[in-house]
Amino acid sequence: MAGMKHAGRLAAMVVTAALGACQGSFSGSPQGVPVVALESIDGAPTPIRTALVDELTSAATDRKVDLVGASAEARYRVRGYLSTSTEDGETKVAYVWDVFDSQKRRAKRLAGSSPAPASSISSLDKAALAKLAQASMDEIAEFLTASKSETVSETPATPEAPIQTAEVSGEEPPVAMQ
Repeated sequence: MAGMKHAGRLAAMVVTAALGACQGSFSGSPQGVPVVALESIDGAPTPIRTALVDELTSAATDRKVDLVGASAEARYRVRGYLSTSTEDGETKVAYVWDVFDSQKRRAKRLAGSSPAPASSISSLDKAALAKLAQASMDEIAEFLTASKSETVSETPATPEAPIQTAEVSGEEPPVAMQ
């Protein structure tokens, strides 16, 4: 009977250790590959949004980022916003990506724009979407790399230390919805 108690305690310790080793990693991704859930993209019609998701997935794979759907478990969650504007006869597509941590706090806002070969988002072609996806994923991957090195180098004094988030400057251009 004493042997059974000892075996039961040993099994409980092994299970506890195994579960503890799983903390901080997410299933479905190889060790060290950041997992990012794409929550939404606003400002684009469904066909453009679907094509952009395909281009983002390809760009993420090239940068060793595991881009998953909104319902998947992930360390970060991303919401995107698109718009176009025309100034002096030149049309630009503007994008904003809000990156949220696992506690749903905005960790980073990434924004940019680039010339567009079309006058509206619904007219963007595959090449323009690929360029947008590559530029966006470059910025997201850069943020993930920086946050990973910050996490490794920081050792909080207490387990309750708050997660540090990036500040957003007030100089960002407004994004108009179409």
